Amino acid sequence: MLIGTTLGRYIAGRLLRMIAGVFLTVFALVYTLDFVELMRRAGETQGIGALTVARLSLLRTPSIAEQIMPFAILFGAMGALLQLSRKLELVVARAAGISAWQFLQPGVFVALAVGALMVGAYNPMAAALKQHSTEIEARIFSRSNRGGSGKDLWIRQRSVDGQAIVRAETAIEGTTTLAGVSVFAFDDQGTFTQQIEARQATLHDGYWELQDARVLAKDSQPESYDTYLVASNLVPSQVRQRFTPPDSVPFWQLGDTIARSERAGLDATRYRLQRAVLLARPMLFVAMVLVAASVSLRFFRFGGIGRMALAGVAAGFALYVARQVMEGLGASGIVAAPVAAWFPAVVGSLLGTLALLYQEDG
Repeated sequence: MLIGTTLGRYIAGRLLRMIAGVFLTVFALVYTLDFVELMRRAGETQGIGALTVARLSLLRTPSIAEQIMPFAILFGAMGALLQLSRKLELVVARAAGISAWQFLQPGVFVALAVGALMVGAYNPMAAALKQHSTEIEARIFSRSNRGGSGKDLWIRQRSVDGQAIVRAETAIEGTTTLAGVSVFAFDDQGTFTQQIEARQATLHDGYWELQDARVLAKDSQPESYDTYLVASNLVPSQVRQRFTPPDSVPFWQLGDTIARSERAGLDATRYRLQRAVLLARPMLFVAMVLVAASVSLRFFRFGGIGRMALAGVAAGFALYVARQVMEGLGASGIVAAPVAAWFPAVVGSLLGTLALLYQEDG
């Protein structure tokens, strides 16, 4: 039986406010930490102001905060249900003949709605902002002496000119453009011939186009070029896929990305897994609500609320670990992508339902 409209709206509103409060709090914390880290890096680079760093951090934060949304659902649902229990509102609801399954209906609907919104709207927005942030980060940090993130990218290639090793400080996601590039060239016998430093390099069919390049050869003086071309046997689609993580591709573009990768003969497992994970996200949010309910419906006068809350937090982290393990197995191809994506959500929902069945008489 469905819950009454007025009571349903009241419970849904309490849940939404609590979930939004938890999410915004964590969002602000993530933004602050990221801002401090970027300011540390900016201090080693000339000409970067605090306003630029603040804007860059604001572009990066949504994609990071997206990963903690399941915990916002868990803690928000726990907080809202504990408040309802502390104020004896759940006691009144039960006295009116409303079971736990009925007043959990608004929570399930809220979880499904928030999950659909996160997948359909928030994820594409966060992915677009993240890609824009990589462009800004590449522009302001790529040519600094110590401004890099410490995670250099390396590519080995062969071409008509011999072998070459390409090192880059960062890659602009969704493109074939690298920033802060060094090319170490060797002849067919493996003898070093020259080193090329460039602000930026873009891979085209058959060659790299280097911008603001400086060529350092063995037996000649250094020379500078606005544009310098280096032959390459690399395929642009391979480079684009290698330096574009699945979580940087908007949900609505994952289908096209998978199709392009398969047409190019590339492995699209990571993108198929990402699409399956996003499709399973509303169900994962429902699992978090059920887990929260299983540890939050105890009356305060019975005591033991602290232990129950800690049990809920532990269950949430256990579900997170299970999700990471399954996604790792899915990314490696050991487990099918749909199984890896849906397993944590389905198992979490079943366990939460089982715990409630032990506590409630329905």
